[in-house]
Amino acid sequence: MKFSVTSGNPAKQGGSCLVVGVFADQSLSAAAQQVDKASDGALSRWLERGDLSGKLGQAQVLYDLSGLRSERVVVIGCGKTQELDARRYRQIISHTARTLLDIRVSQATVYLTTLAVKDRDEIWNVRQAAEGMMAASYQFVQCKSQSDAPPPALTELTLGVSRRKTLPEAEQAAAQAQAIGLGVALARDLGNLPGNRCTPSDLASQAEALAKQYEPIKTTVLDEDALTKLGAGALLSVGRGSREPTRMLVMEYRNGPKKQAPIVLIGKGITFDTGGISIKPSAAMDEMKFDMCGAASVFGTLKACAELQLPLNVIGIVAAAENMPDGRATKPGDIITSLSGQTIEVLNTDAEGRLVLCDALTYCERFEPAVVIDIATLTGACVIALGNHPHGVFSNTDELAQALLEAGEQSFDRGWPLPLWDDYQEALDSNFADFANVGGREGGAITAACFLARFAKKLRWAHLDIAGTAWLTGKQKGATGRPVPLLTQYLINQIAAD
Repeated sequence: MKFSVTSGNPAKQGGSCLVVGVFADQSLSAAAQQVDKASDGALSRWLERGDLSGKLGQAQVLYDLSGLRSERVVVIGCGKTQELDARRYRQIISHTARTLLDIRVSQATVYLTTLAVKDRDEIWNVRQAAEGMMAASYQFVQCKSQSDAPPPALTELTLGVSRRKTLPEAEQAAAQAQAIGLGVALARDLGNLPGNRCTPSDLASQAEALAKQYEPIKTTVLDEDALTKLGAGALLSVGRGSREPTRMLVMEYRNGPKKQAPIVLIGKGITFDTGGISIKPSAAMDEMKFDMCGAASVFGTLKACAELQLPLNVIGIVAAAENMPDGRATKPGDIITSLSGQTIEVLNTDAEGRLVLCDALTYCERFEPAVVIDIATLTGACVIALGNHPHGVFSNTDELAQALLEAGEQSFDRGWPLPLWDDYQEALDSNFADFANVGGREGGAITAACFLARFAKKLRWAHLDIAGTAWLTGKQKGATGRPVPLLTQYLINQIAAD
């Protein structure tokens, strides 16, 4: 989708479609007032007749209004003026996107971006509108022989701002939105692929393709022989029961100063998770193809970085394996030796994500990173604790945790902090190894993070548990592409901080 930004009177905008808002008290937005004036009160008459209520989600398409250059005007209900916050604004954009896609216009000029949203500005509105339109236009048809859904007609979107002097900033916001949207789409594509079409080897091919597409990216693929020589016993233990070989992918995006310490993003890449010998219940097991969404978000964030040509050094590491039950599979009670040399008693083979991540955390030390962030669909306990809205955020550095939370608020891809206290560490005690891979049921998301923290003592490290946010279930089943917006915003903020 192509984005542009404009200012000035919306009534003078040409094109096939103009979008303005009306509120639940039947008041017109500033842009709608200008349209109403140019059309000799057409919108006011619709309000008087009750054809426009302003209820959140209502949409009305008006054709050939006099005094306007646009062929049609879409009036979107924006709800109560005093309740217009970031969440409701995103809902308004979502309703708008569905309406524009339904009427199949190829071009639209949207002035909802000039609405007064609580604690936000027009620049934020522009970026959220562009990201929302791209997300709504997303289709996953790669695995269908014939798709009954025609491709989206909307290919060009113009976003309005109220003042000409804000155009450069708004244009930058639109460019950021487009890059993030492309990254989110890639993460969704990878997440939505089934396990037989997205294996560790397939992810390796995707990493190599990313390096071919973007010059600053260099990809290295570590196969099982290389991992064995390294001593990555924890990662290798997870894939022992699968015929699909385990891989570690290292994607180096080098676009900053040579001496700049890199930011490392580590993604859990379990391309299908049966639970191994500790096998999962069969209900909804198909959704375990989404267990590599942490890895998918690393791919998506690197793509957004490359699209924006961010002047940073960012390294993406993906620990990729398939967790299957087999005669060679790791068994409950087995003791493995991690790349760090620490031994782990595997009490539950379904707690495999932390096993692949811990070796990746040790491996990344060789890059002497400034910051390390791992992203994983790690625990159902995080879903119980936080539901499906925020990511769980853990860190051994308060400053890093706060920076990620702020990036989440800015991008509205929000996280919520959870403790990483030593009080929880004793739950991992083992009689037979240095520690176990699981604690009890209580505080399961926290004890999982505490496990990882044992491998991050030399690092400024954060862990994002995205088990509740990486995909949707039900009729809307599919990968969300989160937390690509949060991670990209965090990286953008690092440029400003420097």
